[in-house]
Amino acid sequence: MTGLRVRPLDKVTWSDFAQLVERHNGVWGGCWCMGFHAEGVGRSKTPEQNQSEKHSRVQEGRAHAALVYDGPACVGWCQFGATDELPRIKRQRAYLADLETLPDWRITCFFVDSKYRRRGVAAAALEGALREIARLGGGTVESYPEDVAGRSTSGSFLHNGTVSVFESHGFERARRIGKHHWVVTKVVR
Repeated sequence: MTGLRVRPLDKVTWSDFAQLVERHNGVWGGCWCMGFHAEGVGRSKTPEQNQSEKHSRVQEGRAHAALVYDGPACVGWCQFGATDELPRIKRQRAYLADLETLPDWRITCFFVDSKYRRRGVAAAALEGALREIARLGGGTVESYPEDVAGRSTSGSFLHNGTVSVFESHGFERARRIGKHHWVVTKVVR
């Protein structure tokens, strides 16, 4: 898809991010992309609490994402952050079992507007996140995507993206942490 542009999530772009989340009922049951932050989400948290916590993090510069736009509309994002900003990951037991060293950065979550799936938004978001990571000093970047080769999957459940998208951006598989999930890494200068 041509014409996409990417901007960082910040005080100025918050309302664009919020409109996308609100168009999709808070995303994944009201997560507001808080699941990987220390506060997490859960049965004791309301979508309104998640929204408030995410808004506070953005206002304080403690939440990072690359927002993808088609014209004036925000149509997707890729969340990234330092390891201490995003300490909660899925498959943590398997991840910790063979851990040698923590990365400088994690890419933990993608979301694409349902009308824009399978149109290159996730790839644009990943590219934007890598540019922001470079601008912020670079370092080792890690993510936990799913290998979907030869399988039928729903794009709405690929919150960590696909191995193929990461490999197309220079990431390498480091180790398996689930039947179809991998730790992938790349050094960004």
